[in-house]
Amino acid sequence: MRRLLVSEFVTADGVMDGPGGDPSAPRGGWAFQFNRGEDGDQFKRDELTASDALLLGRITYEGFAAAWPGRSDEFGFAEKFNSMPKYVVSSTLSEPLEWNNAHLLKGDLVEEVTELKQQDGGDIMVNGSAQLVQALADNDLVDVYHLMVFPTILGAGKRLFADTPAAMPLRLIEAKPVGSEGVLTMIYERAR
Repeated sequence: MRRLLVSEFVTADGVMDGPGGDPSAPRGGWAFQFNRGEDGDQFKRDELTASDALLLGRITYEGFAAAWPGRSDEFGFAEKFNSMPKYVVSSTLSEPLEWNNAHLLKGDLVEEVTELKQQDGGDIMVNGSAQLVQALADNDLVDVYHLMVFPTILGAGKRLFADTPAAMPLRLIEAKPVGSEGVLTMIYERAR
């Protein structure tokens, strides 16, 4: 069974809104104000290497589909990101999706994601996608969280964890400072 891995940039106060400067995020652009260092870059490469598919909400998909297709890098990150299967959860998009190897999930979220998790392969990674992450967490579908926590407090914006129907105990697997400016990488598994 594949794991569902949620990978997020998040502030010290839990905001995940606009880390790269999304114009709709009132305080966006905060993630690139800090040096995450080679260890932080390696953390991101390792999680992508372990993943065989992306699961994205519509807003994140549209942002990624606009940004990633023309990119390349010396590590092969962009090539893998662009070529791997991408499953998009949306009630407003329709097929065909523009980004290479992107597929629209049209049915019940829990059933569709459960079916994806039962397939052979590596992790299914979710980036951004606040509304989708909340729904996945609420339905106990997330297996592991990879968080890159940045040393800033925004005081406003979409939170990684909004109100939940029940407590969700987690178990810390790893916590490590990266870069030279107080960024932390944290890996939590769902305590079941």
